[in-house]
Amino acid sequence: MPESPPTVANAQKKPHRRLKIGGSVAGGLTVAIIILILLWQWDWFIPLIDRKASLALQRPVSIEHLHVRLGFNTTVRVEGLRIQQPEGFEKEKQDFASAREITVTANIWRYLTGGGLSLPLIRVDTPKGDIVALINDKNNYTFGAPSSAATTQGKADSTPAIPEIGSLEITDADIRVALAKLKTDMHVLIHTTPPKNDEDGTIVVDLKGQYAQAPIEGHIVGGSLHTLTNETRPYPIDGRLANGPTYVTLHGSVDDALHFKGTRLALHFAGPDMARLYALTGVPIPHTPAYNITGKLDYSENAIRFNNFEGKMGSSDIGGDIAVNPHQKPISVNAALHSHTVDLQDLGGFIGARTGDAKKTAPPSKNVLPDQKISVPKLNAVNAHLTYHGDHILNKNLPLDNIDTDVKIEDGAIDVHHLNFAVGSGKLASKATLQPSANDQFKTRFQLDVSRMPLSRIMKSTDAFKGEGTIGGHVTLNSTGNSVASLVANGDGGITLVLDRGGDVSALLPDLLGLKLGAAILSAIGIPDRSKLECLVADMPLRNGIVHTNSLLLQTGTTRTTGSGTVSFRDNTLDYAVTTRSIHMQILSLPGAVHIFGPLQSPNILPGAELIGRTAASIGLGVLFPPAALIPTIQLGVGEGSACEKAVREANDNPAAGIAPGNATGKGATSVPRTSVQRGKQPPTKHLSPAQVHAAWKHKHPS
Repeated sequence: MPESPPTVANAQKKPHRRLKIGGSVAGGLTVAIIILILLWQWDWFIPLIDRKASLALQRPVSIEHLHVRLGFNTTVRVEGLRIQQPEGFEKEKQDFASAREITVTANIWRYLTGGGLSLPLIRVDTPKGDIVALINDKNNYTFGAPSSAATTQGKADSTPAIPEIGSLEITDADIRVALAKLKTDMHVLIHTTPPKNDEDGTIVVDLKGQYAQAPIEGHIVGGSLHTLTNETRPYPIDGRLANGPTYVTLHGSVDDALHFKGTRLALHFAGPDMARLYALTGVPIPHTPAYNITGKLDYSENAIRFNNFEGKMGSSDIGGDIAVNPHQKPISVNAALHSHTVDLQDLGGFIGARTGDAKKTAPPSKNVLPDQKISVPKLNAVNAHLTYHGDHILNKNLPLDNIDTDVKIEDGAIDVHHLNFAVGSGKLASKATLQPSANDQFKTRFQLDVSRMPLSRIMKSTDAFKGEGTIGGHVTLNSTGNSVASLVANGDGGITLVLDRGGDVSALLPDLLGLKLGAAILSAIGIPDRSKLECLVADMPLRNGIVHTNSLLLQTGTTRTTGSGTVSFRDNTLDYAVTTRSIHMQILSLPGAVHIFGPLQSPNILPGAELIGRTAASIGLGVLFPPAALIPTIQLGVGEGSACEKAVREANDNPAAGIAPGNATGKGATSVPRTSVQRGKQPPTKHLSPAQVHAAWKHKHPS
């Protein structure tokens, strides 16, 4: 049967049913929203956040609770944050980082309207950290290299703007820093103080533990983070730091600290040895005596500057300017230093002598030359240019007038442009280059030029010394080594020095030899007191660390002394013979060789066979017939001759140092005594008759 058409009642029921269903759905949604609001927990997002954070930081991350309060100023609070150690550091006793609670408030409306990121509040409660670097350079704070795309993008983008931070609150932060190579294990404790009256709050940092194998204590108070990011307000700093016996204080303010606009900081540091500052500054400094220095610290985008500093180093004053560029690799250092009065002993560490800590801890050395090794890793850590001038030198053994030097270190190589000393009207000028070689050695070329150095200025016994002689010549060295001692022990070169008319030899020789037994040598070789020195020529080649003798001549008005033998810097010994002959006939003189041998620090002196024979003969004849005892003491004389002139000529023609002394001892040619004896011929020998011997005896003993 065909369907009957819908009635009006049925048509009215359908919209009613739809409204009823819609109302039920809307009611259900409303109830669901109400229930969701009532039951909503931001903790539901924790698994997602943990997973994303762990992937980004490459180590497990977890939080216990997450709270968010939405609004124009949205606040996010995280409780129980833990960032565990990365792979390879699971044995560490504490997490890489943790915090009881972290709260951050962000001004969302300002950010959405293009006003930049503003964080009115950052609050961190009891944060802890564990920063570790192992001896093999593996560490737990490297998060992996960024991808090439990210790197490229980072280079193209400008530096992100620093967010505006209203208030930073830190409570009981404790960050452990353990760096095996630096032998460091210390705690950095941080907390903030709230603003009080019209004063801003502060950030307080305390250090305690061990740094560079020495106890460290520090207390640093800085301005608030708001002041740090404020370009118009100076940022105050007041701190003190003690690393073992090294003490540093810093006080003043920084203008626009984040953009390096300038400083007004006073830096003071003191300690027993500047070499200890390497751990704090990364700048290698040789060992020094105790120091106490104050100056002004400044910095810009390219350099940290320590300007107009003054102080004491040992018994010397020291001052100048130092600029360090930490952005270059290796770091760059430029130093212009000066002293009004300097004791050369205070600078001994710069040539490898043991001073400061090195002098206290080093075992006794058999080397007579400085044997402190040059630290290749430290040299490679810095490129430096140093100039230094000392106006007046204090030195017990060699009273020089001043010192001037210019040294450059680049890529581990040392270039001493000059190291000069003024000595009256004379000069000691040296230069050297040290190029890195295998096994931490240095290929070295060294040259010392001695020019017209007045002998009277280098004598300790100035009251007894008479004479205006001058010394000139050269010293050269080519070698490979890593200290002054090893360079000489392995080296080739030579010494060519000429002393012209030196005055009083009895005062001269002990000082020149630098030996405590100098006077004993003079006595042993028969040089009388107050002898007038005519000349001294030393032409001595250095071959593989051993000094040989081409010529060693010392001539007085009455005697001529020659030397032969070797001095070994390989084992710090000498085997030398010094022979004195009378120029004129003498009685009561025992001529002959004197042997000097053994360790350089304490050599032995032994008369030669001739001297022993003459002494024994004199004693024997004296027993048989007393007047005959004089016979072995008679020297017939070698004659005045031209020994000085000849020795100087030979030194100029074939100098052991490779450079002729020329006129380095005075104006024009060297003034050596000249006689009528022709060059190259031996002086005539004088023979005494028995009558002359008897007459000489009666003259000595008229009674």
